[in-house]
Amino acid sequence: MIDIQQLARKNVRELKAYSCARDEYKGNSGIFLDANENSIGSVLNVDLNRYPDPRQLELKARIAAIKGIMIERTFLGNGSDEVIDLLVRAFCEPEIDKIMILPPTYGMYKVVADINNVEVVETPLTENYQLDVKRILDNVENVKMIFVCSPNNPTGNTLKESDILELLENFNGLVIIDEAYIDFSPEKSWLLKLNRFPNLVIMQTFSKAWGLASIRLGMGFADPQIIELLNKIKYPYNVSGATQQLALEALSYIEKKDKMVATILSERQKLIGELKKLDSVIKINPTDANFILVKFREAEKVFEYLMSKQVIVRDRSRVIRCEESLRITIGKPEENKTLIETLKKLTAENAGSAEK
Repeated sequence: MIDIQQLARKNVRELKAYSCARDEYKGNSGIFLDANENSIGSVLNVDLNRYPDPRQLELKARIAAIKGIMIERTFLGNGSDEVIDLLVRAFCEPEIDKIMILPPTYGMYKVVADINNVEVVETPLTENYQLDVKRILDNVENVKMIFVCSPNNPTGNTLKESDILELLENFNGLVIIDEAYIDFSPEKSWLLKLNRFPNLVIMQTFSKAWGLASIRLGMGFADPQIIELLNKIKYPYNVSGATQQLALEALSYIEKKDKMVATILSERQKLIGELKKLDSVIKINPTDANFILVKFREAEKVFEYLMSKQVIVRDRSRVIRCEESLRITIGKPEENKTLIETLKKLTAENAGSAEK
């Protein structure tokens, strides 16, 4: 059984958390003369002059009910990047502990570790973009956490459940599953396995399926001991009142979110079908996300040509296992059509140049 407290940094375990005004009084009504706010109001004539709930209890309660878990297992951050940063700061001693990433994967795991002066161990995915479990477990000395992105970014595929289970059962640290794209996958979330594995942390986001990237709201789900450590070291008002209000409103539109996801999945299949017809496309990676990783002939030239026509995709050709590949987000129907037409024009121009 993993001891979460012993896994955490000693100074974090012993830290006395900052107590803000809204921690001391839990009510929503009264004469608030405790937090040095502007009691008159705000210059925008909207209710933004008071500090927000530092624990986001109303929003957490709604999210926990929808997810089918306890509120004590729920953490909210300024995007998932804050969750990543807090996990590293809570558990990794700089210059001593390490994290492990599994490239190709989301770049912020390494950036956060570098900022916190925590060493990064890289264990690449297999050629089929799956976990190399034996190699991972052979290289976990001083590793406190393994970041597993599933569905993976930038490849789009879901990682095998049996492989992740093997990590959870055999690694004496945190296994952090980033489920930013889970709404687009036919596979189930790992949320219902939280009770079974105290070392399991799951991250989700409002940025993708919910279409709320601008409000910056990330979710972390874990053992209550982990959540309490994150609450101890987070900034007091890390999620703004405006963000909390917008998220609460959004949770009333689950059916609309599901319809948007269905539309994206339909467009994804159409786009894959059109891409397969192009001579410039070598391979389309199987995807469970709202994007496709596509291997092109001369990917950099394709990328630059699309950019010149104001069709913006992500060049991943310099990333390990993603050579000559571009990551393409599923757009609106007309945007996807423009993408294909632009790629066809490039092919035609190349053919014309070859004839000359």
